[in-house]
Amino acid sequence: MRILIIGGTRFVGRHIAEAAIAAGHDVTLFHRGQTGPELFPQATHLTGDRNNDLSALAAGRWAATVDVCGYLPRQVRSLAAALDGRGGQHVFISSTSAYRTPVAAGFTEDAALAELADPATQEITDQTYGGLKTACERAAAELHGAAGATIVRPTYVIGPHDYSGRFTWWVQRIARGGAVLAPGEPGDPIQVIDARDLASWIVSLIERSVTGVFHAVSPPPPFGFGDMLQAIAAEVGPAGTELSWAPSDFLLAEGEHELSLPLWPGADSESDINAADPAAAVAAGLAPRPLRRSIAEIHQAELRAPTPTRDQVGLSPEREAELLTRWRAAAGG
Repeated sequence: MRILIIGGTRFVGRHIAEAAIAAGHDVTLFHRGQTGPELFPQATHLTGDRNNDLSALAAGRWAATVDVCGYLPRQVRSLAAALDGRGGQHVFISSTSAYRTPVAAGFTEDAALAELADPATQEITDQTYGGLKTACERAAAELHGAAGATIVRPTYVIGPHDYSGRFTWWVQRIARGGAVLAPGEPGDPIQVIDARDLASWIVSLIERSVTGVFHAVSPPPPFGFGDMLQAIAAEVGPAGTELSWAPSDFLLAEGEHELSLPLWPGADSESDINAADPAAAVAAGLAPRPLRRSIAEIHQAELRAPTPTRDQVGLSPEREAELLTRWRAAAGG
């Protein structure tokens, strides 16, 4: 099959491209040219910018198109216009942030979606991200037809080459051992999906022409931040590793946030979107590897070749020690 990937050289797109090539498909990657063709020499590389230059897509026909990097509905519409019906089955990578909160643990794909206060907004912020993803989904379904669109809603995607560094930071931090500052409450909901499992599943959806809306999340709820950190500690934490929990109100008052303590919900009122029901995706073939296997593989990948992150992620050892000391003093411990 001929498969077109929009944004196929970084993290999620990179893993989808790798899975599609490994499965024997003819892959075309449309990207900005910041990564050279040496990454996937077997693929056809088309260079352009989805915001202002889609001319490289003027010719060609594909059995499926995977849009990894659509954040604004105008991007979805301009891509559809450029492909002009030649893109085949359309797979749009969305997010569980598309839901209107609060939602109950175990919510399914028919839960109410977020709406934009200003439908004309073009600014991506914490407040508009979910509503923009909803608008993108609707544009994809409208332009490609309900029978031709596959909407995938992940929570946090983890794995090798994760330039956000969020989950990876916890793996590397706990691997150093000692007293680890654990933020919030152990029961704060969290879900992840390994990019490699997400990728191979998406390729299988294309191979089987499966459409619909799916949560790409794991494990099923209930699963908390404490469960995640304990799994990391069990896999890579040396003897004597200790999780020391500090409440969110203390950490917020100290000026900490979602980058200094990645994946921690902090003051985020939308943390319940991390308790989605994966049943529909599992029924469609999603088979996440055990979390501890992902942890071990991420740790080994980072030891071989650390992934540059786009932001400064995580606490410094000095700041972590300071916070632990201050919290123990405040708690009388």
